[in-house]
Amino acid sequence: MFSHVVVGTNDLERAKRFYDAVLGTLGHGKGQLRAKGDYVYPSDGASFIVTRPIDGQPASRANGGTIGFVCQSSDQVDLWHAAGIAQGGTSVEDPPGVRNTEAGPLYLAYMRDPDGNKLCALHSLADCP
Repeated sequence: MFSHVVVGTNDLERAKRFYDAVLGTLGHGKGQLRAKGDYVYPSDGASFIVTRPIDGQPASRANGGTIGFVCQSSDQVDLWHAAGIAQGGTSVEDPPGVRNTEAGPLYLAYMRDPDGNKLCALHSLADCP
């Protein structure tokens, strides 16, 4: 459904360290520096991009926005969360754990990156034995 997701940052190298660690727990490589000076993390025909805002204004978080990442297990969710916290992220909402949702039981973790962007890692428990 999506071709790319872009988040703004006020400190590109700090954001790269954060996303290298967080996305590394999901099996993605390190961010690739592009000629325009941003970092891209390609995955299955889509891209996650970290950049300074092109309008020259400071980056700010989206109020009400969340970017979700699919994980293969609850352990991977926990690794994702721990890597983010170790790189300056902030845990938000409840601690990582099971939430019963309309989509069935999900193992979720939420955090904000160092620029305040809200992120979520999730693993669906509906298909687990």
